[in-house]
Amino acid sequence: MPHATASWLVDNTALTFEQIAEFCGLHILEVQAIADDTAATKLTGRDPVRAGELTQEEINRGQDDPSYRLVIQKEPDKATRTRGPRYTPVSKRQDKPDGIAWIIRNHPEVSDGQISRLIGTTRTTISAIRDRSHWNIANIQPKDPVTLGLCSQRELDAVVAKAAKAAGLEPAPQDSRLAGDREALLDELRRERETNAREAEAALAAELAGPAGDESAAGDRGFVDPFKS
Repeated sequence: MPHATASWLVDNTALTFEQIAEFCGLHILEVQAIADDTAATKLTGRDPVRAGELTQEEINRGQDDPSYRLVIQKEPDKATRTRGPRYTPVSKRQDKPDGIAWIIRNHPEVSDGQISRLIGTTRTTISAIRDRSHWNIANIQPKDPVTLGLCSQRELDAVVAKAAKAAGLEPAPQDSRLAGDREALLDELRRERETNAREAEAALAAELAGPAGDESAAGDRGFVDPFKS
């Protein structure tokens, strides 16, 4: 929180704007704006001494020498994401009920907690959709959460597989006879295609040989003028 730290240093020390800007990683004009109360919002100061980032001796050394550059005692604690529902962009939040309804309909074995972590919603909302008491239940249409962009296919598959394993559900057994039936059907279609090809070739050969045979028969009988009585 560099701006909040800068605000505290401006209000509680005699450090120069340049010293504060360099320590907080800000532009000197930003520090000037904070000092002049022209920043967009009034900041609540953050005490770097209490946070363990500066000592009072370090501040005094900087106040005594304007060219002195403050030395930080420890890096600020990085913000870490606590466990809980994932963040969903505002533009996709209205799609959550549709994704929840799709999971409930197609994978009832997935628990409310798993849906909550996967979609990023509350168990109250999930329960309301499950028992159809949601305020907008009439407009909820089950849609694949992957298509809606609420989660990835890999995440969805992992949750479904984990839920199925916990529920003792096994994958549907595949009938091995289907493979043999498929091969038999392919063989039958192949034989039928070959038979049709041979018949077509025989018909074509007969058609080509037909005119020649007629001419030979006409030669044996001699030419007959059809207009001569």
